[in-house]
Amino acid sequence: MRHTFTPMVDPFDSAARSGFLSGKPAETPAASSPASPAPAPPSRRNVLRAAAVVGGAMAVPAGVLPAGAPVAAAAAGTLSLTPPPVLPAGLTAYRTPYVNWAGEITHTGLWACAPRSGQDIADLANWAHANGWRLRARGKSHNWSPLTITGPTESDRRVLLMDTTTHLTHMELTTPPAGAPGAVRAQTGVTLETLMAFLADHGLGVTNTPAPGELTLGGTLAIDAHGTSVPAVGEAARPGHTYGTLSNLVLALTAVVWDAARAQYVVRTFHRGSDEECEALATHLGRGLIVEAVLQAGEEVPLRCESRVDLTTDELFAAPGSALASRGNTFADFLDRSGRVEAIWFAFTDKPWLKVWSLSPERPPTARTVSHPYNYPFSDSIPTPVARLAGQLVGQAAWYLAPAFGAAQYTAAAAGLLTTFSSDLWGPSHDLTFYLRPTTLRETANGYAILTRRADVQRVVSEFAAHYDASLKAHAAVGEFPVNGQVEIRVSGLDRPEDSAVPGARPPLLSVVRPHPDHPEYDCAVWVDVLTQPSTPGAHAFYRELERFLMRTFDGGHALARVEWSKGWGYTDSAAWSDEEVIGIKVPGSYGAGQWAEAVGLLDRLDPHGVFGNAFTDRLVRA
Repeated sequence: MRHTFTPMVDPFDSAARSGFLSGKPAETPAASSPASPAPAPPSRRNVLRAAAVVGGAMAVPAGVLPAGAPVAAAAAGTLSLTPPPVLPAGLTAYRTPYVNWAGEITHTGLWACAPRSGQDIADLANWAHANGWRLRARGKSHNWSPLTITGPTESDRRVLLMDTTTHLTHMELTTPPAGAPGAVRAQTGVTLETLMAFLADHGLGVTNTPAPGELTLGGTLAIDAHGTSVPAVGEAARPGHTYGTLSNLVLALTAVVWDAARAQYVVRTFHRGSDEECEALATHLGRGLIVEAVLQAGEEVPLRCESRVDLTTDELFAAPGSALASRGNTFADFLDRSGRVEAIWFAFTDKPWLKVWSLSPERPPTARTVSHPYNYPFSDSIPTPVARLAGQLVGQAAWYLAPAFGAAQYTAAAAGLLTTFSSDLWGPSHDLTFYLRPTTLRETANGYAILTRRADVQRVVSEFAAHYDASLKAHAAVGEFPVNGQVEIRVSGLDRPEDSAVPGARPPLLSVVRPHPDHPEYDCAVWVDVLTQPSTPGAHAFYRELERFLMRTFDGGHALARVEWSKGWGYTDSAAWSDEEVIGIKVPGSYGAGQWAEAVGLLDRLDPHGVFGNAFTDRLVRA
C-alpha cells in the first residue's frame, strides 16, 4: 500500500491554494431536504476539495454534522436522520463520512464506533449477526480498492465502521522465538510509523515497509503491504528479517472469529506453524478482523539512500543483452549492488528519479544524517508554477498539459533534491523508508506484482517499460492523455517460510508474493504501479489494456502477474474491480490449484455469516 512523489500545493501560497483543484474557491452546496429519499452521493471534485482541506474524513458524533464542518459529508449534503443503532458493551454510535485515499470510494456518512478491546469487537460481531449488520474495520482509509466499503450506495443502516485508531494502539516487546532477535505484540490500530519508532528505540527493525508511515498495522496485514528489497549480491540473510511482506513476520494473531461449538463470535489467538488459520488471517483482504499481532523483528541497521535523476529510461530499463545494458546502469545492476531500488518515472519524461537504499552501519562521508522520516519536503509542497499546472490539469480539464506537468514534476524533484541536500541521506532504516506524507495530492493507481526469477528482473522491467512508453505515446499522438502521474517500479523478495523463526510456518495464503507451487524458480517480484488523477478521461481503458498486456505477457512462463490487493485492477473501459473474468478466474488462478480454495474455505469457517465483509469481498473471497 505505497506511492511516491505527487504534487501538493503549498498551503501558504494563496494563488495556488485558491486554484489548485478547481481554479476557484471551494463551494458548499445547499443542504438537501430532510424529506428527500437519500442524500446525493458526493461528487469526486467535492471529495477531493474536502480531502485537500482536511486530509481525509473526520468523525462526526451523534448523527449531527457541525455547521461549516470542512468534511466530505458537508460538501455532499445533509445526512439521513435515522436514529443511531443501540450498540452493545456501552459503545456509542456516531456518524462519519468515508473518503478513501484517491476520493474514488466515498460515503456521506456511515455509523461508526470506537471499540476499546477485542471483547468489544466480539460483542459487536454477535450484535451484528443477530441484527443483520456488517462490520468494517477502519484505520486511516489509506486504500484504493473496495475492501472497506464499496461506495456511496453502501447501506448507512446496516454497515458499522469500527475505528481501530482510538483505543487499539497498545504495543510491547515480548519474548521472541529462537532465531529472532526480537518480537513485538501490537494492537492493530497502531500506525507503522509509531510501531517502527518503538522497535528502533529497542535496537530492532524490519527490512520492508511501505512508503507511508500513517498506515495502521491492521490495514497493512489485511493486504500484505510491501516495501522494496532483495539481497544484494553477497548479502547474507539476517535473523528476524524477511525480504517479503510484513505479513510474513507474523508469529501469532488474535482475531474475532466464529465459535461453532458456542454458536457465537469470540476472541481467539492463532499461532503460526501450528494453527492453519494464522496463515489465512495474515492476509485476509477484509474478510476477517485482527485485534492484535505478534511480529518478529531483527536487528536495526542504518540505511543510506542515494537518489539519481541523470539516467535515461533507455539505459535504466534497457533490454538485457543490448548495448545500453552493458554500461552497468540498468535497474538490475543497481539491484545487484544494493538490493533496494525504486524508480519513479514521471509521465512523458525520459529521466526517472532513482532511489537506491543500501545497508550502511557507518555514515558515508558524503551522506547527510537524518533523524526523522519524510525527508523530501519538495514532494509535499512544490513550487507555485507546478501547482498552477496541476490546477489547470484537473480544475480546467486541460488534460493535454500532461506532458508539461510530467516535466514540471521531474524538474521539481531534481531541483528539490539539490536544494534540500537530499541526494545522499543516512540514518535509521525506518526514517529512510517512510517518505510519503498523507498531505500529498492523492492520485489513483493500478498495481501488480510480477513474480519472476532474479535473473529475469531486467527483462520484466524492460518489457513493461517498453509497452507502457509505446502505449502512452500512441495515445498522445491522437490527442489522448490518460496518464498524468508517474510509474513506480520496486522489487521485493517472496514470503519465504524459512524467513520465519517458527518451525513449520507457511507463507500467508493470500499474500501477493506467496511462492507459486508450480514455479519454485520464481524468487522475487517486480511491483509496478501507474498513477493518474481519478477523473482523467480514458484512464480506465488505458489501465484495462495495460492489465491485459501484463496478464498475457507474464502468464506463468518467465514471469507471472498477480494483482496488488490495495490498488486498482480488474478494469473494464469504465471502472476498476469490475471485470468478472479477472475477479473470478484470473485472480484465483494466479495462486495455483487448491491454494485459493484453501484460503477462502478457512476465512469462511472463521466468519461463516459474513459479518466481516461487503458486497465486493463476497464476490472475491467467498466460497
